[in-house]
Amino acid sequence: MAEIEQLTAKPGFWEDAARAAAVLKERGTIQNLLTTWQQQEQRLQDLQVLLELAQEEDDEAAFHEAMAELRTQEKEVRQLELQLLLGGEDDEKNAFVTIHAGAGGTEAQDWAEMLLRMYLRFCDRRGFKTEIYDLLPGDEAGIKSATFAASGPYAYGYLKSESGIHRLVRISPYDASGRRHTSFAAVFVYPEADDTIEIDIQEKDLRIDTFRASGAGGQHVNKTSSAVRITHIPTGIVVSMQNERSQHRNRDLAMKVLKARLYELEKNKRQEKTQEVLDAQKEIAWGSQIRSYVLQPHQLVKDHRTKHEDGNIQAVLDGELDGFIEAYLLSTVAS
Repeated sequence: MAEIEQLTAKPGFWEDAARAAAVLKERGTIQNLLTTWQQQEQRLQDLQVLLELAQEEDDEAAFHEAMAELRTQEKEVRQLELQLLLGGEDDEKNAFVTIHAGAGGTEAQDWAEMLLRMYLRFCDRRGFKTEIYDLLPGDEAGIKSATFAASGPYAYGYLKSESGIHRLVRISPYDASGRRHTSFAAVFVYPEADDTIEIDIQEKDLRIDTFRASGAGGQHVNKTSSAVRITHIPTGIVVSMQNERSQHRNRDLAMKVLKARLYELEKNKRQEKTQEVLDAQKEIAWGSQIRSYVLQPHQLVKDHRTKHEDGNIQAVLDGELDGFIEAYLLSTVAS
């Protein structure tokens, strides 16, 4: 730790402001990680002393206190180990999450809203700040689509595993006959763009449409053309925003998300992947799902990529996704 504190900048370091900022950010991340591990080490030493005293004095209360602290530390160390798996170039960044209901009308739209709730609760548990940029209500219930930002350390690293098709099997609450239905929704996760890859968006490449927002939002939102839809003509990427009262604010948010999606596209080109991000947007239907959530006839959540399973489906839908995320990260390291 002391060695890091004593580092001095090389001549010319500050001449490239963007590069200097990136290095300082990386330095801060490493310092925070080292500090956290040192604190855990000190707590473990203190715990060892407490256990020795409890044994010497035959103090049952002190023993139970030590065991409770041990369980807490075990959980915290597990989280730190998981964070060490987040070594991708964009893992530290904030994330944009977009959810689209698949085929199936009200059923799929209700499922999309359930996924939105799940991810917002996950972010809340992780301490990520969230802001809903766009939300298009369903015709009868649920949502047709939504986009939100998740801000916090490693937000993209934790959420990137969720990109793909999610499948729900349940007895429909909207079917008077009580039949079992299968619904699909698509989730796409993008890292917030930075300045390491220059994203040049030309006005001539954009088609910007304004329209009246739909759904709740007050008289001003519904009576003025405050909603904005931006189409990036060269790639066909479409971003819509309608949650804000101001057309200018919706336009700014739409441009921010568009930049993130173009950044992800450019990053994949640099890595010479055979499939670009847009090609990965498979049909939101049977056969392409990454995870299945089964409520009937039994209860089980299964990830088809890692084979990780969890029978406590209510906990998963309440945002307890750590097991699935950990399994995904471990599988990427193994491959």
